[in-house]
Amino acid sequence: MKEVILNDISYELIEDKRNGYDKEEVISKATDYFIPFDYIVGDWAYGKLRLKGFYDKDNKKCKEYNNIENLEKYLKENCAYDCKYFILKKYVQK
Repeated sequence: MKEVILNDISYELIEDKRNGYDKEEVISKATDYFIPFDYIVGDWAYGKLRLKGFYDKDNKKCKEYNNIENLEKYLKENCAYDCKYFILKKYVQK
């Protein structure tokens, strides 16, 4: 497990396609806006990192556009073809 700490919250890097995860870039862009989300997805387009928050389907805040189960649709329709991307999942201690 690769652990990432953002805004004092632990995340697990669960996918890193084409080495899309860049620690310094993520730290500079991950504001407290992303705290409520269960996942943070980062994708690269034109040399710039974009972040988007997603929820688990069981989260009461989950809508179709931010449901992690719709990630493939988001990547296909909103991201550059075959872009570098990564997925961070909020670590929840049980």
